[in-house]
Amino acid sequence: MALSTKYRTQETEIMDDFSLEGNELQDALDKIASINQLLGGNKLTLHGIKTLLNKTDDEKTIVIADIGCGNGDMLRMLANYGQKNNLNFKLIGVDANDFTINYARKLSTQYANIEYICVDIFSKDFTLIKYDIVLCTLTLHHFTNEEILNIITIFNNNATFGIVINDLHRSKLAYRLFKMIGIIFNLNRMSREDGLVSILRGFKKNELESFSKKLNFKNYTINWKWAFRYQWIIAKK
Repeated sequence: MALSTKYRTQETEIMDDFSLEGNELQDALDKIASINQLLGGNKLTLHGIKTLLNKTDDEKTIVIADIGCGNGDMLRMLANYGQKNNLNFKLIGVDANDFTINYARKLSTQYANIEYICVDIFSKDFTLIKYDIVLCTLTLHHFTNEEILNIITIFNNNATFGIVINDLHRSKLAYRLFKMIGIIFNLNRMSREDGLVSILRGFKKNELESFSKKLNFKNYTINWKWAFRYQWIIAKK
């Protein structure tokens, strides 16, 4: 069957099962973090945060929530960045998988300003979490278009400064390159299979533009970045 990227696939990922645990999941979380860091994903998200913080009082404690935080790699990077630049960050990692949250906690014990919450983002409990900036890195593609509109509405209601989304560009070239990455990094079955499905669940720029228009956003930017990512920044100020 020929590969098509015209529409987002509805195929699910192994990692969508929130009851998953064990060594294979842990290895997948670590590999995702390593690849994201190597391909510039962390820098891309940090750039979005800097954009939103441009007019912020440096003395203020800035609350940043990372949705689908995985092993907490992004939050630890932000904690280090904040410390080096005299920024007062309070960092919150959110994930629906209890094993993932506990693993992230274990890796972050040296960081007093990071906390982790195991919560389903479609639950009422999630709507009660407030933050200045909300991050969504390689997480948005896990949801349907209708769910995305609901999720971003919650993000927008609860964020003071804005939203930084970093997610995949759906393309045939990205799909084929990831097959090579799977070999180079010796990815396990979960990482290989989920990575390919993730790309097919990714986005085209016009789809992100459509979301923005439906949500009546006025102050936003959508930019293509290496490696096959879209950086979608929604500012509230």
